[in-house]
Amino acid sequence: MKTPYHFFLAFLMLFTGSVNTITTKYADITCAMGVNYYEKGEPLDKNSCRDRTDGAHLFDHPFTQALAMFIGEFCCFLAYYLYTWISSCRDSSFAEKNKVKPFNPLIFLLPALCDCTATSTMYVGLTLTYASQFQMLRGSVIIFTGLLSKFFLGRKLEAYRWVGMVLVLIGLLAVGLAAFLSGSSGASAPNPILGDALIIAAQVVVAIQMVVEEKFLGQYEVPALLAVGWEGIFGMGVMSVLCLVFWFVPGPRAGGKFENINDAFAQFSSSATIQLAITGTIISIAFFNFSGISVTKEMSATTRMVLDSVRTLTIWVYGMAVGWEEFQYLQVIGFVFLIAGTFVYNDLMIRPALIRAGCLKPDSDEKLSLLSDSKVQ
Repeated sequence: MKTPYHFFLAFLMLFTGSVNTITTKYADITCAMGVNYYEKGEPLDKNSCRDRTDGAHLFDHPFTQALAMFIGEFCCFLAYYLYTWISSCRDSSFAEKNKVKPFNPLIFLLPALCDCTATSTMYVGLTLTYASQFQMLRGSVIIFTGLLSKFFLGRKLEAYRWVGMVLVLIGLLAVGLAAFLSGSSGASAPNPILGDALIIAAQVVVAIQMVVEEKFLGQYEVPALLAVGWEGIFGMGVMSVLCLVFWFVPGPRAGGKFENINDAFAQFSSSATIQLAITGTIISIAFFNFSGISVTKEMSATTRMVLDSVRTLTIWVYGMAVGWEEFQYLQVIGFVFLIAGTFVYNDLMIRPALIRAGCLKPDSDEKLSLLSDSKVQ
């Protein structure tokens, strides 16, 4: 029986999940004062700000935004210990009943490195394409996860999982074709094709992260919120170092740097919109992970997957409502195939129907999909 708490968790996951992508995109398309870089005579298609002589330009800092995401994950670490402390105050036996077995925190370093690579690449892609494309194309992780689980973990892929992967592939082709036909759209999507390619490439790393977590972390019983927190700690450390290193690497951003952390802080200080967007990203990431884990625990992984699908739809509708993008019928087709593929792969459509019809017997000891209880972001 669903309670008001269940509905609250579902709304919290949908709302914060949507806010996460939307606020990140808002930061990408916001002009603010930073370091001097763009010259007055440069073509406007390089930047949407009309006057660049005083240092005003777009907030093009995907690596800094990735750092903000890991700060949000670190908040899960604090939330776990806060929850443990409050629960222990209410019940003196709580700590003993829920004692975590000793583990080496370094086990989260490799997944965090994968997360840093994938998130940074995806955020670079988001600066180039539409928010809805960003969200939809993340569904391609199913294909790479399925292939890696077969060839790396040696897991057998049932026929329905292959069907799901084919459906996702068809959806990806439709969404990619929509990006090709739509072309560039100013600051909101200056290069959708390249952005989409980067997002799909990042899903390969996400799939590697999932397989690594199952292969090496499956033997440890670490609470999900604590695990997210530790990855946030390592992610913060790695991204902080990378932001400093990228200062010395030539690149396309302000000051001719690959990442200009000084420019990021200058723009953050001078723009209330960017302050709100970055803060929104940090808070939404923390609550999204908490609510996603809670939805899986209190309801089911199926419910969480349905909510994540609605989240994609919400971001898509919002993008059209605020004028970030125009309606593309190919996106509708792609979205339908991506959602159908996700549900089929995770055993939520074909096999359950056959079991209900009596054509198949349920397999009680079958392992869950790699995607059914993964970290959300």
